Amino acid sequence: MPVSFIKVVRQVAFLLICWFFALVARAEEPTAAETHGRDVLVFKDGDRVQGHLVEQTPENIVFQSDRFGTLRVPAKNAVVIKSAKPAENVASKTPSRVTAPATTPAPNLQTAAERAEAEKVSVWDWFSPAVLTAKMANFFGPWHGRVAFSTEVVTDTSDRNNVALEGILTRKWKNDEVQLKGRYDYSKTNELTTTDMVKGDGLWRHDFPRLWFAQYRPTLEWNRASFDKVTGAPTDYLLAQQEIGIGRNLVSTATRKIRVGISENLFDIWNTTTGTTDSHSSRAVESAFLETEFKFPWRMSLTQRAVYYYSIGSATDGWESQIELSKKFTETLSTSIRHEIRRDNPDGRAPDYTRLKLLFGLDF
Repeated sequence: MPVSFIKVVRQVAFLLICWFFALVARAEEPTAAETHGRDVLVFKDGDRVQGHLVEQTPENIVFQSDRFGTLRVPAKNAVVIKSAKPAENVASKTPSRVTAPATTPAPNLQTAAERAEAEKVSVWDWFSPAVLTAKMANFFGPWHGRVAFSTEVVTDTSDRNNVALEGILTRKWKNDEVQLKGRYDYSKTNELTTTDMVKGDGLWRHDFPRLWFAQYRPTLEWNRASFDKVTGAPTDYLLAQQEIGIGRNLVSTATRKIRVGISENLFDIWNTTTGTTDSHSSRAVESAFLETEFKFPWRMSLTQRAVYYYSIGSATDGWESQIELSKKFTETLSTSIRHEIRRDNPDGRAPDYTRLKLLFGLDF
């Protein structure tokens, strides 16, 4: 095993241990709700935010924070500790003919200074997973998703740098589901760019009675570091794919889902190599797909999607597969291992690849 990899593993483990003890320390801090007459929003990971409760429903908690403004948090991810009610002034209820002159108490400068210092927002407060998730949930509203990243630096016989960024947005209704994804992959080996790809795809699925469904999947892929398999010449491209399919739910429960179906695919590809004339080609291909979703104990889940392109004329049949195993450490922090394969894509220009990635994400 390379020495550099061992160093990276040690550094990551040290940072995770420090973060864990920091969260435990914050969880053990006493609340100041009774002292200052404010409510406290307590997240499951121990983070606490002071302010006042605006609205609480079985689904969401709307909380006005002193530091971070308005936060919208799922009710299952946090609880609210309400401040103690101020004691009633019994003497004020006793009628009196003589009214004493009103006196203004001198402000407690030490208490005000301490409170102002406590309410300052530090840089580390903004990196709290619970606060980040609440701010993102407040921004996106009913949409849920994840922001993930992956990076690797390896130095052995060659220098390799890999970076991957990804964002997912999902919203579900009774019979519909909408999903939006965006990702960026970049790799460099010995100062030569080998991967520079931006990819975005979407999903709209509608469920019909008796377990039938229809779906539409648009995909846009822009590869700025593509090379011909034979000559090695640059072949940068922009690929647009549209998939319209129909299928049936073989299993549909809260923890298990298995779907199969067939689709019609339309591929449009443009040559974007510098110094060449843009050329456009289009092709229609039929395919069959299999999708599975499983939820396991310990907050683990497994998702898989495989597509087989079976009508490509005289060319070799193509296929692609993606399988991902995810683990949630808390309500906001997660990690996943993803394996992707693409072989003989029907567009005729997109390269084959096999990728295995470890991603760390922030869920909201």
